[in-house]
Amino acid sequence: MAYKILKKKRLAPGLYDFLIEHTTIPLYARPGQFLIIRIDERGERIPITIAGVQENSVRIIVKCVGKSTYKLAMMKEGEHVLDVVGPLGNPSEIDCYGRVCVIGGGVGIAPLLPITKALKGASNHITAILGAATAEFLILEEEFRELSDELIITTDDGTIGKKGLVTHRLEELLNAGERFDRIWAIGPTVMMKFVSAIATRQEIPCWVSLNPIMVDGTGMCGACRVEIDGNMKFACVDGPEFDGRFVNWNELIKRQHQYKEQEKAALELFKKEAGDLSWL
Repeated sequence: MAYKILKKKRLAPGLYDFLIEHTTIPLYARPGQFLIIRIDERGERIPITIAGVQENSVRIIVKCVGKSTYKLAMMKEGEHVLDVVGPLGNPSEIDCYGRVCVIGGGVGIAPLLPITKALKGASNHITAILGAATAEFLILEEEFRELSDELIITTDDGTIGKKGLVTHRLEELLNAGERFDRIWAIGPTVMMKFVSAIATRQEIPCWVSLNPIMVDGTGMCGACRVEIDGNMKFACVDGPEFDGRFVNWNELIKRQHQYKEQEKAALELFKKEAGDLSWL
């Protein structure tokens, strides 16, 4: 069965917002869960966290980082992907915690959106910190502005918001006396590692969504194993969210890079076949 791309919108260079037709995922998906897409019969299985659902469709936001995500970004409205499997993984643990800081970096802002909606719906006070390389790459600002009691923007070059990293803004808030009952952080692995380090010092539970190499998404292949508090877990069935204070970040980062040369070679070969991709 193939699944139709109902809408596609370019949010930033190499960042695309998709609505894909699906009848069952919207019925069962909860914030924090993910799905797996396969473009065609020879396609890689791509795990992507769900950014939202609508009636008969699921929303994902995709960043071009490798051959498969470039191929997906090149698809047009009306075209079909071969497989969309989900919802997978465990939902976020939503409750009324009190004061919650949600931190999104880059494309990690997208899966943070449904979590923030649910946290706000559970009557939490929301402080959102969104980070991007430049103003051009900042996504979903208006949607977070509507949900947040306080919204802080930060960019690497200062083209919008304050110049610096999301961790700088978090440290500023904590040093000013702000206290949070929970932190949610989704973004680059290094970002989540350092947010978790701050949370450890402050003894704040800190949920992160891990993105290890993943194949089947059902716990069968073992590719997504991560070490949590000294125990081996599988991100697909035990996660993808874990308390970042207990993640073995150095091992996770090492495993994420184990196929880096092969991924780079596949992308370079694809670029030679596909031609100029600078328009994406």
